[in-house]
Amino acid sequence: MYSNHNDTDSTSGPIVLFDGVCNLCNGWIRFILKREKNQSYRFASLQSETAKKLLHKNYSSQNLSSIILIDNGTVYQKSDAILRICRNLNYPWNMISILLIVPVVLRNLAYDFIAINRYRWFGKQQQCEVLSPEQKFRFLDL
Repeated sequence: MYSNHNDTDSTSGPIVLFDGVCNLCNGWIRFILKREKNQSYRFASLQSETAKKLLHKNYSSQNLSSIILIDNGTVYQKSDAILRICRNLNYPWNMISILLIVPVVLRNLAYDFIAINRYRWFGKQQQCEVLSPEQKFRFLDL
């Protein structure tokens, strides 16, 4: 995790950046949309201009192997991002965030293993996701 206070708008709520062509990543976003406590998260694909603008100084948006959460000016990635997102999900899914007590090195080993194999196991998107009107406004790059 690292701070990026100058490049993010901390008043606009948390932003989740994800690999827009990854089936697993798109599934995770659908999972969040169905289970979050409130509609605070906004989303953009890592391939988008939005992500490039948000991350241009501190992170290469060419590295699409990590989900990213930007929250209150702080950028979280990999397992930190996943588990912090879980904090804002409905019960029992919010309980997963207890795994933040596991050392980050161990958590990220598991994360990296899944990230490396995600296309092989889950495939890639061949077409754009169809979103409801209520969901569309939450995506910054549509």
